Amino acid sequence: MPLDFTLEDHTLPNGLRVIVQPDATTPTVTLNLWVGVGSRHEEAGRTGFAHLFEHLMFQGSENVANGEHFQALMGVGGRLNATTWFDRTTYFETIPSGALELALWLEADRHARLLPAVTQANLDNQRDVVKEEKRQRYDNQPYGQALTRIYATVFPSGHPYHHPTIGSMEDLDAASVQDVHDFFRRHYAPDNTVLTIVGDVTAERAVELVERYFGDIEHRAEPRRAPVTALPPLAEPAREEVVDEVPNDRIHLGFRLPAEGGDTRDDFLAASMALDCLGGLSFSPLEQRLVREEQRANAIDVGAMGFVDGVSLGLVIVDVAEGVDTDELEAEVCAELTAFADAGPTPVQMEAVCAQAERAWLSALAAKDERADIISHYTSLHDDPHYVNTFLDRLAAITPEAVRAAADRWLRPHSRAAVVYRAAAQQEEVA
Repeated sequence: MPLDFTLEDHTLPNGLRVIVQPDATTPTVTLNLWVGVGSRHEEAGRTGFAHLFEHLMFQGSENVANGEHFQALMGVGGRLNATTWFDRTTYFETIPSGALELALWLEADRHARLLPAVTQANLDNQRDVVKEEKRQRYDNQPYGQALTRIYATVFPSGHPYHHPTIGSMEDLDAASVQDVHDFFRRHYAPDNTVLTIVGDVTAERAVELVERYFGDIEHRAEPRRAPVTALPPLAEPAREEVVDEVPNDRIHLGFRLPAEGGDTRDDFLAASMALDCLGGLSFSPLEQRLVREEQRANAIDVGAMGFVDGVSLGLVIVDVAEGVDTDELEAEVCAELTAFADAGPTPVQMEAVCAQAERAWLSALAAKDERADIISHYTSLHDDPHYVNTFLDRLAAITPEAVRAAADRWLRPHSRAAVVYRAAAQQEEVA
């Protein structure tokens, strides 16, 4: 049976796009706002600003005190947070139905009237918070800089995805209050925002409330640029070796993939399915042979990150077992990539990957907060809120030949960017 979530798609005169998906199964409502600004929109010398604003948005606004946004919604039993990524910044909360107006008022105040609260003191405070987050999540974690190194190796200098979302601490240190205000004015505006509401409210009531609280916002975002020129696969392997205090060696292989949206959407989906066939199943070639049978790898993770600015990213991560030659193991992984690109998936692999993806999709849609996030994702980045209903049909239409062709085009070993961590203790033993 096809999915048939009912969606109300409404755009306010000021450009705010509102998607409402009524669901009265429980007396709760999820608000999910996607602002079309992420680290890919940052300029040289101004990295980390998108993530910084994720923090500043909880420091108060014209009519809301510092910390009051959290206190007010958690005080009525809500849960809330925010995240920043390459292509967007997301703010979300799930609250009891009776708190919907409160949540909308709070969101409207910070999205329209944040700047009175962005003072030097708040800026300095949140810079310190971001620095501590970087220390905890990147600098002091084993392999914490691995993805940052992958981005820098896969994507050329100056490319929108070359630098990580956390940004440069030097750039943040150099930022003035005026710089930060200017960034907000360029990007935070109704015509650059999607608001999705899922839950115990009618579409008519939801739109009425959004118009009441957001309708008077007149600020417009600067024009959005077109995607950069699409990147082809790497013409030859790229590599970075890292000797660090890590538990064991680890191989990170990155591959350019087609962009997630537009004419290459199905190509991206086929490449993602190829990675899942290679290492995402219990009987995938990489998992079955290298982890389960030979036990030369402790674990293998694969995945595809869907981006929209001309390219996406595929990953194969191999945790090397103790005593195993890392270079030989990487060669074995490359051999499996070549074999798959030559032969393509088996019928059993295709069936299992489709079933696994369907299960994950339905599981995500079962929760209001995840459903709202998916709707915002495909509305904001792809102008397709109904993708929640059509994804499984698109998935089923991908053929084995399309998966093989995607692997042949994008996942050949000569197109890999390798970031290989060597455990310092093991290097000392060898020396």
